[in-house]
Amino acid sequence: MENVNTNSPRALELEQERTPTPPSSCSPSSRGPGAWRSIKYIIGNESFEKLASMSLISNLTLYLLTNYNLSGIYVVNVVQIWSGSSNVFSIIGAFISDTYLGRFRTLLYGCIASFLGILTITLTAGIHQLRPETCKERPHCQLPQAWQLAVLFLGLGLLTIGAGGIRPCNIAFGADQFDTNTDKGKGQLQSFFNWWYFTFTIALVIALIGVVYIQTNISWTLGFAIPTACLAFSITIFLLVRHTYIYKKPRGSIFSDLAKVIAAAYKKRKIQASRRALYNPTSTLELENSRLVQTDRFKFLDKAAIIVNPNELNDQGMAQVERFKCLLGILPVWVAGICCFIVMDQQNTFGVLQVIQTKRSIGPHFNVSPGWMNLTSMLALSFWIYIYECVYIPLVRRITKKPSRLSMEQRIRIGILLSIVCMLVAAMVEMKRRESALKHGLFISPISFAFLLPQFAIAGLTEAFFAVAIMKFFTLQMPESMRTVAGAIFFLSLSVANYLGSLIVNIVHKATSHREKTSWIDGHDLNEGRLDYYYFVIAALGALNFVYFNFFASRYLVSDKDNETTEVQPGQSMVVRSGQKKLN
Repeated sequence: MENVNTNSPRALELEQERTPTPPSSCSPSSRGPGAWRSIKYIIGNESFEKLASMSLISNLTLYLLTNYNLSGIYVVNVVQIWSGSSNVFSIIGAFISDTYLGRFRTLLYGCIASFLGILTITLTAGIHQLRPETCKERPHCQLPQAWQLAVLFLGLGLLTIGAGGIRPCNIAFGADQFDTNTDKGKGQLQSFFNWWYFTFTIALVIALIGVVYIQTNISWTLGFAIPTACLAFSITIFLLVRHTYIYKKPRGSIFSDLAKVIAAAYKKRKIQASRRALYNPTSTLELENSRLVQTDRFKFLDKAAIIVNPNELNDQGMAQVERFKCLLGILPVWVAGICCFIVMDQQNTFGVLQVIQTKRSIGPHFNVSPGWMNLTSMLALSFWIYIYECVYIPLVRRITKKPSRLSMEQRIRIGILLSIVCMLVAAMVEMKRRESALKHGLFISPISFAFLLPQFAIAGLTEAFFAVAIMKFFTLQMPESMRTVAGAIFFLSLSVANYLGSLIVNIVHKATSHREKTSWIDGHDLNEGRLDYYYFVIAALGALNFVYFNFFASRYLVSDKDNETTEVQPGQSMVVRSGQKKLN
């Protein structure tokens, strides 16, 4: 197999020699580039981008229903396919950044694409010719013309391209500004992560409370124009201070290495094992800040490292093979994660549709915006993290005298169970909401929106247990050179969940709309369908997922002992050591 670039210490030294960066470029001095001088602009750029994207994501379902007169199932398909495509493009953006453009240019082009996308959506809200006439009597509404939908999809497509450039590069470009070879640089990097998450949360809260309120109660045009202006301002500042940044050249994507492993294994599939060169794990795989041990799983890939040419370097080839084995080893748990993400997606689509057909008034003059319901999930997630870190862990440590945390397997199992409970609660609430609406002959049920708060809260707890644990699992199982791959795999699971969720919606729609009967999830009026039955179907899939995880996927997790003794910090990855539980 061909020798490829790695992240060995010597390779990094050679790369630094080729990069025209002053030795003091990572110094916090105001005269040199990098560090906090540039980070504040990178964080600001990310915050404004999140403000723009989240204000659209949270309210896109309502916007399509009220301004484009689309049916519920059509809206669900648009939202889920758009979300899935945004996650897929994140993987493409990571590959382009690592292989061709570098992080700065990929990030810049992504921001420009996002700006053009949100500007297009703003135009659809401000120019009434770009959308159908406002519907006054449902279900007899004017549907959008093909060219009007084309303009809408153009805006969403540009936002998808923008997300592909921004999501994989923003944190990585920020991390590039610090010298992690020094203790001071490592400490600054930790502070950067804290500030990044802080500003991300602030931008999310502003988007959900302020911008969503303006969109729903004042003006869609103004509500979209605000994040558009913020993003334009962010791009301008990002360019004006470009001289403060540290730029690192693209070094090639790990995905290229993985593709070469597959190609080499297939090419050498007929070579006899006796022709393999001897392999010493200690000397050949210490290529990173961690150590990979040659494993016996997926033996068919080992042929990729067979030496057929004396000029080949077997150490690099074997390292690439073991990295690929790490990737294959996480797939069973990755599959289990998709079903949980499908459950969380329901609240952004059907959950919002439920809120629309409930009593949302608080007092005589104030109505709750449907997009605000996602705040419930955020608060539930934050509340649990606080209780877990500040109450549960200190209490258990005081009682047992040991640092005890919930194991990864326990958290994933609890997350799957919560996903099932979430769908069961949503089904029962929908049943009550629908019965109340039909009893009074109303489109909007007399049931208060507060009855839907538990299902949104449980969805947030599902994310707190499962999503955090699954991301940690991906990070633990990957060597240090594949940290970006772990994030890409996480985004890919979200994408597959979006696409699979859309497929399930269409299958249920087709299967339940025969003999001139109304589909469970079709039409503008949930009262005419049976959304509660659909929720029961998703709950059943969750139960199957629980069985699958317990009897198959859980075997691919590290043991509880290893999990308790291995704490993961940002930028740290698990190493496979002799004596640890091997993955079969």
